[in-house]
Amino acid sequence: MTLRPLRRSDQRAWRETRQRNLAWLAPWDATAPPDSPARPTTYRALVRRLRREAARGTAYPFAVEVDGRFVGQVTVNNVVRGSAQFASIGYWLDREVAGRGVMPRAVALVVDHCFGPLGLHRIEVAIRPENSNSLRVVEKLGLDEVGYAPRYLHIDGAWRDHRIYAITREECPGGLLARLDPPASTPQSHQSQK
Repeated sequence: MTLRPLRRSDQRAWRETRQRNLAWLAPWDATAPPDSPARPTTYRALVRRLRREAARGTAYPFAVEVDGRFVGQVTVNNVVRGSAQFASIGYWLDREVAGRGVMPRAVALVVDHCFGPLGLHRIEVAIRPENSNSLRVVEKLGLDEVGYAPRYLHIDGAWRDHRIYAITREECPGGLLARLDPPASTPQSHQSQK
């Protein structure tokens, strides 16, 4: 699995992946409320907006690849600096690679990047209570549920409730990826446990 910045050149793979997974992703996709200004409708507009936000330090979009093939996206959103130093993370994945540990690994890498080079302190993930696949991601990563937000985000055409999960830098001093992939035990450590 590879995680890298989302690029304009990902357009074709991004579109094909989204089209192929339309029914799989639609119940979890953010939508614009009827009374809000129009959102970008093209991939190019989306990438332009995300690049502007990345330049301002308010969002960071990442492409997820498996064996060199584009399979999803993880985006750090709503970065708040000052005394807060937090952000939220959203993600989506091609159904063909779901259940293979790709997204927990990608989210762990992004969280480690947020706590390392980006200098953030807290990361939140908001998940619809019905989204068992996404709930499994935060469960594998050991994120704590910290709240419940009624009508939190406009998803799939309506304001939807979300469960809120969070982690702080202090909760994973060795990094979230290390929590997901603990170091292999040495033969001596096995013997001492007997």
